[in-house]
Amino acid sequence: MPLKKKIKVLVVDDSMLFREAIARGISQDNGIEVVGSAADAFQARDMIQQYEPDVLSLDVEMPRMSGIEFLRKLMPQYPMPVVVVSAVSDNVFDALKAGAVDFVTKPEAGKPGGLERLVRELIVKIKIASMARIGKNELTVTASRNDRALPVGGKTCDLIAIGASTGGTEAILEIIRAFPADMPPVVIVQHMPPVFTRMYAERLDRICSMEVREASADGDRLVPGRIILAAGDRHLTVRRSSSGLITESKPGERVNGHCPSVDVLFHSVSRIKGIQSIGIILTGMGYDGAKGLEAMLRGGAFTIGQDESSSVVYGMPKVAYDIGAVSRQVPLNQIADLVFATNLAK
Repeated sequence: MPLKKKIKVLVVDDSMLFREAIARGISQDNGIEVVGSAADAFQARDMIQQYEPDVLSLDVEMPRMSGIEFLRKLMPQYPMPVVVVSAVSDNVFDALKAGAVDFVTKPEAGKPGGLERLVRELIVKIKIASMARIGKNELTVTASRNDRALPVGGKTCDLIAIGASTGGTEAILEIIRAFPADMPPVVIVQHMPPVFTRMYAERLDRICSMEVREASADGDRLVPGRIILAAGDRHLTVRRSSSGLITESKPGERVNGHCPSVDVLFHSVSRIKGIQSIGIILTGMGYDGAKGLEAMLRGGAFTIGQDESSSVVYGMPKVAYDIGAVSRQVPLNQIADLVFATNLAK
């Protein structure tokens, strides 16, 4: 049996010590081969041509040319999966917008085990990135698996629930920036570490017509015009109270490897009786959210899955589609229109 091909990685970081530590650490994994390391964007450009890496590990803050500027110049010429390495900063969202697949955060100075944690996370994300779909793809509608008729009758949607992972930050933005200020409430789980979820919520709030908040530990009322994003280390659920629908945000064990978990959110929505809801599952590795979306569908929700052609990683939406949890599967740029077309959202 032929051996599985190793993932060729080029490490780019202006710090020699950090660059060598990353290269040495990730090369311990049998599935990764570090083909070179570069101190800046200009060295990296030449080494990309020389070694043709499968994945790039890229520092954000570098002299002469930042990692973000390099991404903007790199992607049109050499589209490839990139995992950025950054300090805790909202610069990571600029990197993701510029085409990076994912990010890891640099350890705090003097914090025990920080470098080992970074290397472990980077190995996982390099492997995911190596399977990512990079660059523009022709978008075509995929036929519905269930051929389920769109809801009609002018009913008003009470709640929209969205789940995403790798590639989800830009996918979520594309959908919700199309929503008007009086849209029904939206709840979102995007797999992301603590602190970054607050930054992401603030970023979305600046761009979108709806109000966007990170979930509060005290709970939030779900009212028209409001979007609640799960906090990075807490499960987000929805329940009915005397004042209407509210969220709960609590720490808990990882579900499907994640906290927050999309399945936890979707299952909580499925248990609320007497509401009209829409469930949307977007790009991401793994299967988190598929069973919860199936529960929503069985409870009467209309469910939407992102198609393969527009997904950065066609994992979560594929599993949901394969188990019959998706009412309609369409490209990302058609999801917002489909939400309106259901006649559930007015």
